[in-house]
Amino acid sequence: MQNLVDEIWLLLTGAKILGVLLLLAATCIAQAPALANSPGYLDPLPQDTGAPGLKQQLQKLQTTGRLMMVTAHPDDEDGGLLTLEARGKGMQTLLLTLTRGEGGQNKIGSSLFDVLGVLRTLELLAADRYYGVEQRFTRVADFGYSKTAGETFQKWGGHDVPLQDTVRVIRSFRPDVLIARFSGTDADGHGHHQASAILTKEAFRAAADPKRFPEQIKEGLQPWQPKKLYIGNVCGFGANTCPDENWTVKINTGEEDPLLGASYVQFAIEGLRHQQSQGLGDLKIPAGPRYAFYKLVDSVLPDTKDASGHEKDLFDGIDTGLPGMATQLIGNPSAEHEMGETGGRLKAELIQMQENFEQASAATSDPGLALPALFASSQHQGKARILALSLPPRSAQKDVLLAELDEKGKQIEAAIALAAEGDLHLAVKPPPGPSRKAFLVSPGQTFDLEARFRSSTKARLKRMELVLPAGWTSHAAGKNRCEGTKCSQIFRVTVPPFAEFTRPYWRRDNPEVDSVNLLDDRRFETHPFPPPPVRGSASYVVGDKGAEVNSTAAVAYTDTAGRRQETPVAVVPPFSVALEPGEQVIPVADGKETAVKVGLHSNLRGAASGTLRLDLPAGWTAQPDRLQVTLPGSGERRDFVFKVFPANLKESRTEIRAVLQAGKNKFNEGYTLVTREDLGSFDYFQPAIQHVSMVDVKIPKLLKVGYIMGAGDDIPAVLQQIGMNVTLISAEELATGNLSQYGSIVLGIRAYDTQKKLASNNQKLLDFVSNGGTLLVQNNNSVPDFNSGHFTPYSAELSRARVSVEEAPVQILAPDDPVFHYPNEISQKDFDGWVQERGLYFMEKWDDHFKPLLACHDPNEADQKGGLLVAKFGKGTYIYTGYAFFRQLPAGVPGAIRLFVNLVSAGSRRQITD
Repeated sequence: MQNLVDEIWLLLTGAKILGVLLLLAATCIAQAPALANSPGYLDPLPQDTGAPGLKQQLQKLQTTGRLMMVTAHPDDEDGGLLTLEARGKGMQTLLLTLTRGEGGQNKIGSSLFDVLGVLRTLELLAADRYYGVEQRFTRVADFGYSKTAGETFQKWGGHDVPLQDTVRVIRSFRPDVLIARFSGTDADGHGHHQASAILTKEAFRAAADPKRFPEQIKEGLQPWQPKKLYIGNVCGFGANTCPDENWTVKINTGEEDPLLGASYVQFAIEGLRHQQSQGLGDLKIPAGPRYAFYKLVDSVLPDTKDASGHEKDLFDGIDTGLPGMATQLIGNPSAEHEMGETGGRLKAELIQMQENFEQASAATSDPGLALPALFASSQHQGKARILALSLPPRSAQKDVLLAELDEKGKQIEAAIALAAEGDLHLAVKPPPGPSRKAFLVSPGQTFDLEARFRSSTKARLKRMELVLPAGWTSHAAGKNRCEGTKCSQIFRVTVPPFAEFTRPYWRRDNPEVDSVNLLDDRRFETHPFPPPPVRGSASYVVGDKGAEVNSTAAVAYTDTAGRRQETPVAVVPPFSVALEPGEQVIPVADGKETAVKVGLHSNLRGAASGTLRLDLPAGWTAQPDRLQVTLPGSGERRDFVFKVFPANLKESRTEIRAVLQAGKNKFNEGYTLVTREDLGSFDYFQPAIQHVSMVDVKIPKLLKVGYIMGAGDDIPAVLQQIGMNVTLISAEELATGNLSQYGSIVLGIRAYDTQKKLASNNQKLLDFVSNGGTLLVQNNNSVPDFNSGHFTPYSAELSRARVSVEEAPVQILAPDDPVFHYPNEISQKDFDGWVQERGLYFMEKWDDHFKPLLACHDPNEADQKGGLLVAKFGKGTYIYTGYAFFRQLPAGVPGAIRLFVNLVSAGSRRQITD
């Protein structure tokens, strides 16, 4: 269905919110402003501290319920429901997002593909803190918009890869309730959405079948059968009412929670706003009822519906109390006889734990009063675990019971820390030098770390220690200093020469084509990132009862707003080597010489030297052949330029690689910090490779082009690489500048969406056309705003129509039009080799003054002719294009480059002499 595309965000209730403020940036490191009053990423939310945090933790202790939701992309999730279940009811809740959103469009910058996937992973993790959920991913990648589940599975190499990962997550998390956010039908729109529900339905039964993916069983996972399966999108997105026959359970996520200070959906919105690359940074939702509707489609329980076919709760029919764990284990006469007295004692310990939790909950007006009951529950948890270990290994249920008891042990420790206000803070002390978002260490280095413990009660610290990866060492540097309940200790940490880097464990060799990620380290399979390398623990005593609190080592910095922030320490190579840009287009006619820039960054604390060279295609040469380079201390970067002389000047695709030899080691990859002030941070690694496209393209030498950026793209850089005279024009300059100096002006993608001053100065652009200029307008996503703005010289109606199959045949409708002949001859072969999609946001209707130039369509659909329209207006030329040039030009697609140059040059043939 055309009304649902990947640019429509699915809010927590499905409602559409218009008028979202889109933010603009143009670097890999997201530059959007931090959200107002947003706590630091490692700082707990206020709702997770003190009495509110303890009350939520105690609610979690009193239930064993587990819920898992499956979606396709970041921002698909029903955050209101997740927040209600996790925070309002205390259920262990997990969100499985199949992809990392790497194929989407970045609304705050030019980063695309896998670096966008890292950014969106960080954004989703920031949102998850508000929802209160765990996060998992599969190996499949977002390859762009897909209209069918069939095409989606074809791109993913079949459905077994994501199914296997979904089954793995179910078997490891063991949910009672499994929810597909979508329905698995055409009503879901995006093929990825449909596929996510189809996979969830199959995984519901497959996870319990030991014959499905038996390699997981050999690894130690056990089959697991969720008890109930629900699907969403049963009433249409945005619906707050729904026909009774369409749903089984109706949940009000607009209910106020006094601990959160907002309704569940409103609190979730605060998390969703961190997904700024989706355009959600300015999102708000008013108070009032908001309903989530879900339909029960599979179950292994007796009928849980009432006479009207409805349920009151997703967990109807499921015993989520602590004693229920033992009941599941010894719930039949033969099992009870086999376990005898042990089973009865185990159940008694669980019942006592439940009573302790209830006693602690009654004392939360003063968190300290909850401590005796919590310590008692810890003792009963330990006894229950010993009893569980002694049970005969008759089934996987014993393992489930042990895992749940271990989870309860962690939850009890967290509750005790909240009640005692016990806190451990591990602060890395970076050496002097340029500040970064994250303090980075490299193998072989040493750094100091201060551990600080405090408690509001009469806690006595027993010891503080670091938890380090294998091979790392630490020792106390100085004495442990204590004043009252506050203690501190300096540790000196040494990173071994063979230390692992803190890097993504997944990758694609060719992000523009590959749709499934390769895993370099399966230890972290399905997790968002590898864990931070340095953690610590503090053991302390309150009265005669012991407890422990854990923490992640962090480095402090001051953000651009002057606020103190923290982020985990990371390990990176001592040198970062990056060829810039990562893609270069060289015109065949002018390909006798080009410049290649290599950026070197040193993470060493002192000066370092080495030899830098390029690995070139056969026959190519560089001047100089190699460079002896010296780099200053940590944090410093230097650029080095080589002159490169291509050989075999014909249209082709090749690569240039950079290698730094430092001592006995070679370095041939770079890392880029991906972060934002409201997010955590992670380094994106990529090989020091420049993909080079030799393109046979002609350009009008004297044409001066003005480019007004929208949401950010790399088209201006490509135009400059092929020799065009391109100047970036700001929206402010548009208002006051002299446009007559330009022969053509290009509007970047979403220019009207993101640059509100552009809309107010649109008449100046139309006057520019009327006076003889050429205006090329690229796609905009806010269809209602574009249509109501009347930006075109003649009436035209934008739509959400798109052609998602990049190989879709293209028909040239007006072969005699000059656009197809000057300065390049365009033929059918120029539509070969396109990546990700043909185009998006095509015009649906247009005045007769417009002439459609191209037509194409997805399989089994009618021709789309509104992707490229041209009109004469006054003395000039107006062009609208929805074709995805913003993806094709950076990818070096020759035909798309030639066609775009022709579009920019339209109307200039009579004005400019080459």
